[in-house]
Amino acid sequence: MPYLYRAPGPQAHPVPKDARTTHSSGQSFEQLRQECLQRGTLFEDADFPASNSSLFYNERPQVPFVWKRPGFWQHSEWLDVVIDDRLPTFRDRLVFLHSADHNEFWSPLLEKAYAKLNGSYEALKGGSAIEAMEDFTGGVAETFQMKEAPENFYEILEKALKRGSLLGCFIDTGSAAESEARTPFGLIKGHAYSVTGIDQVNFRGQRIELVRVRNPWGQVEWNGSWSDSSPEWRSVGAAEQKRLCHTALDDGEFWMAFKDFKAHFDKVEICNLTPDALEEDAVHKWEVTVHQGSWVRGSTAGGCRNFLDTFWTNPQIKLSLTEKDEGQEECSFLVALMQKDRRKLKRFGANVLTIGYAIYECPDKDEHLNKDFFRYHTSRARSKTFINLREVSDRFKLPPGEYILIPSTFEPHQEADFCLRIFSEKKAITRDMDGNVDIDLPEPPKPTPPDQETEEEQRFRALFEQVAGEDMEVTAEELEYVLNAVLQKKKDIKFKKLSLISCKNIISLMDTSGNGKLEFDEFKVFWDKLKQWIDLFLRFDADKSGTISTYELRTALKATGFQLSSHLLQLIVLRYADEELQMDFDDFLNCLVRLENASRVFQALSTKNKEFIHLTINEFIYLTMNI
Repeated sequence: MPYLYRAPGPQAHPVPKDARTTHSSGQSFEQLRQECLQRGTLFEDADFPASNSSLFYNERPQVPFVWKRPGFWQHSEWLDVVIDDRLPTFRDRLVFLHSADHNEFWSPLLEKAYAKLNGSYEALKGGSAIEAMEDFTGGVAETFQMKEAPENFYEILEKALKRGSLLGCFIDTGSAAESEARTPFGLIKGHAYSVTGIDQVNFRGQRIELVRVRNPWGQVEWNGSWSDSSPEWRSVGAAEQKRLCHTALDDGEFWMAFKDFKAHFDKVEICNLTPDALEEDAVHKWEVTVHQGSWVRGSTAGGCRNFLDTFWTNPQIKLSLTEKDEGQEECSFLVALMQKDRRKLKRFGANVLTIGYAIYECPDKDEHLNKDFFRYHTSRARSKTFINLREVSDRFKLPPGEYILIPSTFEPHQEADFCLRIFSEKKAITRDMDGNVDIDLPEPPKPTPPDQETEEEQRFRALFEQVAGEDMEVTAEELEYVLNAVLQKKKDIKFKKLSLISCKNIISLMDTSGNGKLEFDEFKVFWDKLKQWIDLFLRFDADKSGTISTYELRTALKATGFQLSSHLLQLIVLRYADEELQMDFDDFLNCLVRLENASRVFQALSTKNKEFIHLTINEFIYLTMNI
C-alpha cells in the first residue's frame, strides 16, 4: 500500500536472478522444495489454498470445483512465485486455461502462479493482454491504433516478430453487450487474439502481404479472404502452402490479408523485449532507471495539470540528459508509467485509474517545484493521452539538459502505487525530488535583560508572573490553561483544544534547564514562535475557513524551516488531517512541535553518538512521528 517506507531515489534495473521471494514463509522455491523432499510430502500452498477464496473474490462458483494434481516480472522486479500443483477441475476437466492435449499442464500451472500473484483467478478476468505479456517477460509495451498506424506498419510488425516480441490484437466494443459478439467474418469483438506470423505470398502475379492470427480458444476463425478454406489458396502451390504452414483445420489459427487485418482489428499491442524502436533498424544498448512511488490522497495525489492547485504536489523526478545520441543533436528516451496491483485490489473495489505524465524543463534550482512554476510554464513533452490502462509508455527526443518528469492520475485525490521506468540510449541521471529532508530552524533569540525590556515586554512579563505564580515557572497544566484560553478567543482559526500531552511536548521542546517547566525566557521564546506559526497558518488558509489544506502543507512547513520527503508528508497527513484533508490549528501546532522535537533530538544524538549517524534524519523523523 502507498504508506510503506521506501529508500528514495532510482533503483537498479532488476534481473530474473534477483527475484524477490513472495511466499509468506520467506522461503524460496528451492527451500520449499527441499523441505517437501525431506518430509516426503507434496507441496500444499497455504498462501493460495485449493479453495473458493483463491478462485473468486466476489463471484460464487456455479459448479462444485474439484482441485486435482496433474501426473515470473511484475512492477519492475522479478518475483519467485511458488505454487503447488493442484488445479481446479469439473468432471475431470480443467476449468480455466487448458491445452488441447489433456495431458499437458504447463499452461494451467503458469496461470495458477499468475492468479496467486493477483489474488484470485477472478482477478485475471478482462483487461488488456499486454499486462500478461509484460508480466511474463519484463518487456516494454507499445500500443498502435489501426486508424493512426504509421505507413510502415507492416514492416513494424515484421520487425517485432523477428525480434521475438509478443503481439496481440483485438476489436473494440461499443458496450458490454458487444463483448464476445461474433462478426459476420467470424471474428470475436473484445477478444484477445495473438499475432503469430507475417509473410508475403505470390498470388496472380502480385505479392500479397499476409498476417497470421490465432484465437486462443483454439477454434472460431476468420472466414474472409485467405482464411483456411478460402479459394485464394487454390492459386498457391503446395510447397508455398507448406512454407506458410497453411492447414484447413479449425484450430483457431488463420491467415488474413494485411489490408483486411487493418480494416477489421482496431488495436495492436506489442510487448518488446528491449526498448529498441520498431521504426528503426539499429539495435541499441539501453540504460534503465526505475522509480517506485505512490499517489497518496492529501499529499501526493495532485491529479493532472487541469488541477493547478494540487498538480504541483505530485511526485517529481529530475531527469538529466547529458549525452546526445550518436550523430544526433537530441537524446532519445522512453518513459513507461505503470500503476501497480490494480487487479489484486479489485476485490476491494479498486479500478484501473486514468494515468499519464508531463515533462518540464527544469529551472536552475534543486527543489520540488511549486504551484507558481506550473502556472507560468508549459510542458516540453507529455504522454500522448491520459488513459485508464495499467501502463502508459511513449518515446521522446529532447535536447541535452535537465527536466522534471511528473507522473499523475487524471483526477486528484486518487491513490495508487506506481512504477516509473525510464529507458535511455545514453546514460541518463534521475533523482527523486521528494526524497530529501532538510531542516533549517532559526536560532532562538537571546533573552533581553530586565532593565532593557520594552513596555510591551514588561507587560508580557507581568502576564507571565500572573500565570506562573510565585515559583515563576509554568507547568504543563498551567500552559494548557493559558494556551486554550488565548487560542479559543481567536475567531479566524479553527481550534478544538490542546491536550495536556501536547503541552508537555511543548515544554519538552522549549525546556533548556531540564526541570520540566518553562521559565520566563523559555516561555517568551515559545510565545514568539507561536505568534509566527499563527500568522503562517492564516497565510495558508486560502479560503478563510480556519483550516489549511494538506496540499499546502509542504509549502507551509518549508516556511517554518522543514523540507520534508513525500513519505513524511504522507505520514503527517494520515496522523493529523481530517476526512476532508484539512488541518485545524491545534493539529498544525502539534505537528510543528513534534517535528522540532524530533529534529533537536536527532541533532543531539548524532553529535554525542557517532554510531547513531547511520540513521538519516528522514528515517529518524519517520520513526519518531510513528510513535
